Amino acid sequence: MYAVAPVDFNSSVVSCDCLAHVYGNAADRPDRQRRYPSDMTDAEWAVVRPLLPTPSWLEGRGGQPEGYCHRQMLDAIRYLVAGGISWRAMPADFPCWPRVYAFFRRWREHGLVNEFHDRLRRKVRQREGRDAEPTAGVIDAQSVKAAASVPSASRGFDGGKLINGRKRHVVTDCLGLLLVVAVTAANAGDREAAVGLLTRLRGLHRDLCLVWADGGYTGALIDWAREKLALTLQVVKRTDDTRGFVVLPRRWVVERTLSWLMQSRRLCRDYETLPATSEAMIRWSMVTRMGRRLARPPACGRR
Repeated sequence: MYAVAPVDFNSSVVSCDCLAHVYGNAADRPDRQRRYPSDMTDAEWAVVRPLLPTPSWLEGRGGQPEGYCHRQMLDAIRYLVAGGISWRAMPADFPCWPRVYAFFRRWREHGLVNEFHDRLRRKVRQREGRDAEPTAGVIDAQSVKAAASVPSASRGFDGGKLINGRKRHVVTDCLGLLLVVAVTAANAGDREAAVGLLTRLRGLHRDLCLVWADGGYTGALIDWAREKLALTLQVVKRTDDTRGFVVLPRRWVVERTLSWLMQSRRLCRDYETLPATSEAMIRWSMVTRMGRRLARPPACGRR
């Protein structure tokens, strides 16, 4: 967990209590005012701060104390994901874009964004009266167009959706919160990609025993999941007499999550050179949603 902020700061005038301000050199730089819709409120920061990973330099594992405010860095990445801008178009009131990108890349390469995301998810589940670890999930995939910056080696053509780009394979819990994600070329089959996705799911969530899916995951995958992973893959199909739009049990949860992702403009099209960067962008989008959810006052009657 993130270290508790001490009483003394590096500067006599500090508005932020992030560790870069407390122990690092961020106090030597001017603060910025909250002005964009994607910026964290004070209530959201109070919820998010205790869940941030502890910097390696604070634990004696090497590195130098950071010179940029962690809250400003998080706000900058949230602004990029929500607004769909390029790195070089970062507004001047944020830290310079190479520093923000270096922060983003370090968190991606060292798995810190995964750790941060998973802590938020457990917190949201506990607030909703659920166990921290899920026992059931929902799987689905979404194809999106790719920008010209996406190399041909990691893009493909989805003949069913007529999309040239990439495909996002996700598993969510019953609240629609992300459990695992994998980004592949759009021509990758759902069943083929599900093998690796479900294997990762089993390794990360040992209590999970049931996964709902649509008709694209039928066949030998069901037997494989039961025999190799001890997972029950239950297919929820439309009935033959169903016409028009119908909300299908369980499947609507993951479809809602995919629609949540499309509300972040950076995710409406895949702009990333590396699939790993696309996966990190997806997690940052969910980090923003979960942080706002935790900052809202609980509904009446909710634990």
